[in-house]
Amino acid sequence: MSKEIKHNRRSFLGSAALSIVTAEMALIGTANASFDKPKEAELRLAPIKQIKAGLLDIGYYEAGPSDGPPVLLLHGFPYSIDSYVDVAPMLAAHGCRVIVPYLRGHGSTHFLDSGTPRSGQQGAIGVDVIALMDALKLNRAVLAGYDWGGRAACVAAALWPERCTGLVSVNSYLIQDIVKAGLPIPPSIESGLWYQYYFQTERGRAGLTANRREIARTLWIRNSPNWRFDEATLHRHASAFDNPDYVDVVIHSYRHRLGLAAGYPLYEDLEKRLAAQPTITVPTITLDGGADGVVPATDGTSTAAKFAGQRQHRVIPNVGHNLPQEAPTAFAAAVWELASKER
Repeated sequence: MSKEIKHNRRSFLGSAALSIVTAEMALIGTANASFDKPKEAELRLAPIKQIKAGLLDIGYYEAGPSDGPPVLLLHGFPYSIDSYVDVAPMLAAHGCRVIVPYLRGHGSTHFLDSGTPRSGQQGAIGVDVIALMDALKLNRAVLAGYDWGGRAACVAAALWPERCTGLVSVNSYLIQDIVKAGLPIPPSIESGLWYQYYFQTERGRAGLTANRREIARTLWIRNSPNWRFDEATLHRHASAFDNPDYVDVVIHSYRHRLGLAAGYPLYEDLEKRLAAQPTITVPTITLDGGADGVVPATDGTSTAAKFAGQRQHRVIPNVGHNLPQEAPTAFAAAVWELASKER
């Protein structure tokens, strides 16, 4: 799938490293740049561009110089590209070419063929990343994400390492081990996954169809107990859930990951490779939110064997599941640490 493209490197920061200016950044001693939060007037990522990529017409936001080191920022569920409303301009200001796409089933991303199965399985969202890079003629990029977006980034980094300059993944290694999906986990964690079990039922499908915004609100409160989001923020994200494919993609994702829905033939070979739990060989920074209400923070050792290349693990205090929006400085610094090596 790869296509070659030459990147003319720009001159970025001076040789002197800039000081860390927030408490978050004190955790990241290797970062060599400071990040100022954008003006409050910058409330959402716009305008949105469209590009045909693989099976999709993908909506995406782009910022920064066209010849800067490319960075793809990938959002999760139930969120949107607005998770990166602060991160994207930070990285663009440092000279990165920043691409923030809506995942399949979200925002203005649509299937090109009405007959294409509305798959949400991990192989599908991983392929979408590579298809977008091909369409944009990006040979390599830093892939960064959380939740679904982190999983898509991990899949792409594991199966196409030649396309990945570096990986930033919230909650570490996110490639699903579907064979073991039926094994129980501690009840304290199971209770936070109520929506995954709800979506296995037709009542859950009907509930998601009718209550997209309120399900998001409920999950946000549980996922990020310290995040004081307002109604305007929820509204901006929830507008991405009006996509006509949203429910089908989401329901298939959660049914497939628990082994209760078959994958589609198009992704069969990829899913076999993912079932082997491939290691990730590219330079990686993994992040955990210290107050994540759905995936508890760890010291990273339980997933260490999944990373065969250089890997750093960081815990960001008092931050929940939507880490890029709750701690944009820490997330941007991790991405920049990898992207700056491509200057």
